[in-house]
Amino acid sequence: MDLFIYLFVALFSVLNPIGTVPIFVGLTHGDSKQECSRISLWTSINVFLILIISFFIGKYVLSFFGISIDSLRIAGGLIIVSSGFSLLSGKFNKKRGINKKIETDAQKRNDIALTPLAIPMLAGPGSISLLIAFYQEHHATNELIIASLAILAIAISIFIILRSAHYLAKILGASGIVAISRIIGFIVVAIGIQYIVGAAINIIKSNLM
Repeated sequence: MDLFIYLFVALFSVLNPIGTVPIFVGLTHGDSKQECSRISLWTSINVFLILIISFFIGKYVLSFFGISIDSLRIAGGLIIVSSGFSLLSGKFNKKRGINKKIETDAQKRNDIALTPLAIPMLAGPGSISLLIAFYQEHHATNELIIASLAILAIAISIFIILRSAHYLAKILGASGIVAISRIIGFIVVAIGIQYIVGAAINIIKSNLM
């Protein structure tokens, strides 16, 4: 249970679905409730597929490119810390990798569930690197099942949050969403630093032994 909670909280903090609410509302402005529900469902499915694939085959991709797990932890940690500081300072890029042209095209298309919602807004380098590093330390059968359930729980949470996005935007308001994002930002920074420290300790130990 502790493993499930740890991974769920870590992924929720890095993905920050609450921070995606204003973007979702903007992209689905004028859509019917049925259409918003459909986009929410497919966004959560896409995020689940991206995360589960990254979790199970990510290490083989690293091996192919000759990237060590500690290098990945440091790179992922830096990305996570950067995102966390941006959330804390209130300077987080609300478009998260979406330029004006992509945003305009997305608003014109019927389906925005994969791009830009699932990628890059939710499932990005931080969450992917976090999962790959997690797999390296927890690959027993029961741990894989627990991790898969945590990823499924995250996908369900994303669906619920996006499905309720228009209501949440009205209830929380801009200030409420910013406050929640900054709290999440603090957790994100701590997770990123933990990954960097852990990787640095492993590198030092391997060089000394």
